[in-house]
Amino acid sequence: MPTANATPNILISAAGEDAAWKKALVERLPKANIVTGDESYDPETIDYAMFWKQPQGLIKTLPNLKAIFSLGAGVDHVVSSPSLPTHLPVIRLEDAGMADQMVQYHLYAALHFMRDFDAYSTQQAGANWVQHDVARISKCRVGVMGLGALGSAVATSLSNLGFSVSGWSRSMKAIDGITTYAGQETLAEFLGQSDILICLLPRTPETENVLNSTTFSFLPKGAAIINAARGAMITEADLLRALDTGHLRGAFLDVAVTEPLPESHPFWDHPKIRITPHIAAATRFEESADQIADNIVRIGNGEAPRGLVDRQIGY
Repeated sequence: MPTANATPNILISAAGEDAAWKKALVERLPKANIVTGDESYDPETIDYAMFWKQPQGLIKTLPNLKAIFSLGAGVDHVVSSPSLPTHLPVIRLEDAGMADQMVQYHLYAALHFMRDFDAYSTQQAGANWVQHDVARISKCRVGVMGLGALGSAVATSLSNLGFSVSGWSRSMKAIDGITTYAGQETLAEFLGQSDILICLLPRTPETENVLNSTTFSFLPKGAAIINAARGAMITEADLLRALDTGHLRGAFLDVAVTEPLPESHPFWDHPKIRITPHIAAATRFEESADQIADNIVRIGNGEAPRGLVDRQIGY
């Protein structure tokens, strides 16, 4: 159990999961004063804030924060706030039990296309019993955009299963068994050899709408898309067009620009799209609370926290 050299005051605003986060933090920091957004507290006394989809304007009411902790895989909901002070550290979760879940999701989604389950689903609707040749897994080329903790885990697991895997990221990464690319100048080459494209990029101004008509055109005809990052990565109208023209084979989507996905949205009944409701990886309270408690102790002891976000690049 970590021990702090002071009694921190902590505010939790976690989109309806405040009580679960508070329980996990109290067990790890029993001497801390921990409140949720619906409890009474003095904003000027709050040292640390734990946020997931926090109310607009909440940050500017907390003048004496030492750090903000993001309670999910992304940090865009915090760093995009116009009231976020430039000096204030933002700390992200590092894996926190999400990597295994992401691996499971992407294994399923990749095999959905590699083993032609998308085609068999269409055949079932028409009572059409037709067998397809089983492709060699080593001939199926998977490209992973984003090689952070989650992307690297997914790429490695797919490679270990036998897929031919390459990865693309902002800066060069070295991963055993993975051919890696970096920078905008290599994107077209990377996409050109991705029969299945997985997007696990962080959301930043540079990555919004990165999957659009231009980038789709670089993919081989018949390629498939898997997106479990953020809905804003995809220009939705361009995706529909690429599917309808036959350039793309299908899409497996866990995220959308607007969530929950509106009932009238064309994704729901598109025959080439599979939808899941943002469930690829759930934040685990226990593992996450361990990291947060450890970092609060580190900051209290004058040490650098783990998972510090680079505000210049947005993750």
